[in-house]
Order: sequence, then C-alpha cells, then structure tokens
Amino acid sequence: MDPRIEMLEKEQMRVDLPAFRAGDKVRIHSRIQEGDKERIQVFEGVVIRKRKGNTGATFTVRKVSYGVGVEKVFPVHSPTIDKVEVISKARVRRSRLYYLRNLRGKAARLKEKRA
Repeated sequence: MDPRIEMLEKEQMRVDLPAFRAGDKVRIHSRIQEGDKERIQVFEGVVIRKRKGNTGATFTVRKVSYGVGVEKVFPVHSPTIDKVEVISKARVRRSRLYYLRNLRGKAARLKEKRA
C-alpha cells in the first residue's frame, strides 16, 4: 500500500479503547445525532465477532432486548464511539460466537474467566 495512505490511516486510528475479545461483555457509549441535538446512547452486550484491519476493523455486539436478539456492528476507529467499557470477560474457545444466535436462556451463558 502507498506509504502516504498508511500514514493517513494511522492518524485516524484510535488507541484509547480497552483490549477486549470475543465473549467479553461490553458497554458501548455511542454518540447519536438527532436533529441539532446530540446524545449518548448505551448498547450493552456480548462481543460475538471481531474483524481486524487498519481503519476497517469492526466488532459485532449482541444482546437480547424484550425477547428479540439484536446485533450491532461498530467500527473500532469510529469517532461516534465515545467509550467502551469491558464489564466481564468470558472463557471461549473460538473467535466467532455465531452459535449464540441459536441458544436461549441459560444455554446462552458463557463461562466467566478467572483472574
């Protein structure tokens, strides 16, 4: 790749986010623009996927809201993400947790990682 493009991408990348993996429960504070007002909306769930890359890196968070599974894809280096909090870490043996989509209730729980 062109070194000028790489330099521009490095300027846009964020380094203030905590380290998290698939299986971790996170709380994402994202800025939402509504008309001329701006507010913070919180989305809390389990990271089921992390896609690597420079500025194209994303992670998918899943939660169950009123009995309906909701998944949201967040760009890692997005300026709309205010902050990411890691609530708990889980012990998982794979990097893509798509099998959680088919599980309900207690079966969908992940084992807590011991410190």
